[in-house]
Amino acid sequence: MLAIVHSATVFGIDAIPIQVEVDISSGLPGFATVGLPENSVREARVRVQAAITNCGFTFPNGRITVNLAPANVRKEGTGFDLPIALGILAATGAIPEDTLANHFVLGELSLSGEVKPVRGVLAAAQAAFEQKSTCMLVAPENGEEASLIKGLEVRTIATFKDAIEYLTTKDEKFAPRAFPSTTIQSLEPELDLADVRGQYQARRALEIAAAGGHNILFVGGPGSGKTMMARRLPGILPELSEAEAMQVTRIHSVAGLTLGGGLIRQRPFRAPHHSTTRAGLVGGGSGIPRPGELSLATNGVLFLDELPEFSRHVLEVLRQPLESGEVILSRANCSLRYPAKIMLVAAMNPCPCGHYGSPRRKCRCSYHDILRYKAKLSGPLLDRIDLHIDVPPVELHALQSGSSGESSAQVRERVEKTRQVQQERLGYGVTNANMSRAQLVKYATPTQSGKNLLTTAMERLGLSARAYDRTLRVARTIADLDFSEITDAAHVGEAIQYRGEDQKLLAA
Repeated sequence: MLAIVHSATVFGIDAIPIQVEVDISSGLPGFATVGLPENSVREARVRVQAAITNCGFTFPNGRITVNLAPANVRKEGTGFDLPIALGILAATGAIPEDTLANHFVLGELSLSGEVKPVRGVLAAAQAAFEQKSTCMLVAPENGEEASLIKGLEVRTIATFKDAIEYLTTKDEKFAPRAFPSTTIQSLEPELDLADVRGQYQARRALEIAAAGGHNILFVGGPGSGKTMMARRLPGILPELSEAEAMQVTRIHSVAGLTLGGGLIRQRPFRAPHHSTTRAGLVGGGSGIPRPGELSLATNGVLFLDELPEFSRHVLEVLRQPLESGEVILSRANCSLRYPAKIMLVAAMNPCPCGHYGSPRRKCRCSYHDILRYKAKLSGPLLDRIDLHIDVPPVELHALQSGSSGESSAQVRERVEKTRQVQQERLGYGVTNANMSRAQLVKYATPTQSGKNLLTTAMERLGLSARAYDRTLRVARTIADLDFSEITDAAHVGEAIQYRGEDQKLLAA
């Protein structure tokens, strides 16, 4: 007898609907799974057999064939355990066949029959809705996340036995309905910018970066507050829109970071260690590639501390995603696109010992040491960072002062107003940092005095065409913070001063 159960497999940040076809025929007992299953899917037969037996059901004594259709798509993960087990009992007649017709099933089984959560359930729920399934059965930990898809009934199954009882009796006590959580899912505690003492220029640059979505590089000695300010950047960014929150939750779900949670409302802040690999940064791995730190930071901040300590070949993979806002991973068996719309915040010391140019401590590094240290950063990478900020040591009177600077809430209010101006001008979701060339010419062309100033800077600093464009984008953001319709010489002049540090780095 043949039974069909509807499920899904994660592919990138999307899910592909899969039909789990189970056939039981006479012959020597056996269990074969076909349809390009990965190892975790092949191992399901062991978990399924133990779960069925330990829940008090009879495992059929025949030849069991499980086909995962379409057969040309690779399947991985443990989410096929529950649909395979239900398909086996449906094929034996223990479950009415038509009961499973409108159900979408996803879940891992333990040997005792407990249903465990799986990653990527939000994408699977979207696939279920698009397939017009009326109900989805998932583990209790996946319920809140799956129920974020409006129009889809989601029910949670604690054990395999509860699934059988619900499907045969329709008693809802065995499968309670799940609803979206009303609590805000936070990734990290929010920190206040008021904790930062002094560093007025760096705070100003941080506000400009937040207002226009610009990348920023802090250069300063140890203890000057670079990391402290970077970690407070998410707190001054506007709140995630509904679409952005769904995208962030979906990416984290695929990575297995949202088990037991609902919609993520906080902007991501990712800070990988400098020993990370290229696959860790942009994504990869065996089988179907997983999202990397770039994608996990989508709609948020990617913070690279001690920038020159990263391998150069790792840093160079940032160049294309910083321009396009996405990561394209091509493998022999597939090609995937992951979103990578991030704000890059980097921090570095001016030299290996960290005291080059410090008025307090003497630098111990030789000229060649400094040259090797800064040579890890290429010109094309620095070109893609809009703001280069020199962060001097904090003055003692600022540390001892009882007064604090503006809070994150005060700065966020100005940033939100500026973002609103950009949205009305450029369209939904577009900031000055990623406006098109046509928009740049139309809205960011400076006055004649601004053009003259920018021409002089181009000649003296040797700026590239990309640096020229990015300087104009920053100038437009500064003008927006001033609620100015034009980009004048004052705005261009402030933008130019944030480009001087990259020339120092390249000329070291």
